[in-house]
Amino acid sequence: MRLEYMNQRFATDDVIYRNFQELLTFRIGDVRDFHAIASALHEADVVFHAAALKQVPTCEYFPFEAVLTNVTGAENIVRAIREYDIPVDTVVGISTDKACKPINVMGMTKAIQERVLIHANIECKNTRFICVRYGNVISSRGSVVPLFLEQIRNGGPVTITTPEMTRFLLTLDKGADTIFTALQKANRGETYIPRIGSAKVTDVAKILIGDRPIKTEFVGIRPGEKTHEILISEEEAHRVAARGGYYAIQPILPELRTTTTEAHALSHEYSSAENLMPLPELKKLISGTRLHEEQSAEG
Repeated sequence: MRLEYMNQRFATDDVIYRNFQELLTFRIGDVRDFHAIASALHEADVVFHAAALKQVPTCEYFPFEAVLTNVTGAENIVRAIREYDIPVDTVVGISTDKACKPINVMGMTKAIQERVLIHANIECKNTRFICVRYGNVISSRGSVVPLFLEQIRNGGPVTITTPEMTRFLLTLDKGADTIFTALQKANRGETYIPRIGSAKVTDVAKILIGDRPIKTEFVGIRPGEKTHEILISEEEAHRVAARGGYYAIQPILPELRTTTTEAHALSHEYSSAENLMPLPELKKLISGTRLHEEQSAEG
């Protein structure tokens, strides 16, 4: 990534000073290393905390590794800001639907990460800590669409866990929009949730296979997987405010709540089992990703 960005050519030769060219700097470090984090945060105004072990079965087999990255990593950010009095304006924690009513190690550790960051608002008065929580980004590494496309290129079969399985799906752009909307509008301790559609995994496979003579095979749920994902639990619903295309979960700690008039936007949990996208809408959502993947493979 460093080489890709540093080697970009400029449209004109008007840029004289090197510091104007270096709009990005890159560091090597480990989110588990407190001193590396403190050094990286030294001149930061905004922190997007996206470091995570996110592969569900891997976290099941190495649970404490997930704790070290997903929990200790977040605590290192909070600790650095608190102990060195670093004037960071905002920290945005990137969470997942699996953190809601978690049944797997990945979700459990991300749920604790959310609480670590929300609680940090009490200890770090000059920094706003907020979170975003969303579902599966269709173009992300290890997600279902690239997996299915690879299986299709190899002639199949396309492996599906169970016929009933559903997932929230959103584009990379929508994920980024959620983060920036939270950055602009979220109050301290709030968690922003995009209002997005969901789909049956069998429908995703059907669209990607098209008219190819490729079979599907049901292989069973992997360790730690849910049949349906939840973005907002029934217990959180009474603390939810509706804000345009997003839901905002008010912080669980009453000391941090700034408003109650917006709450009660939901009366039940927000699950991927509901609001399933019709096939034409789902096809439109994933078609751009599919084309990109196929072109990359051909190139």
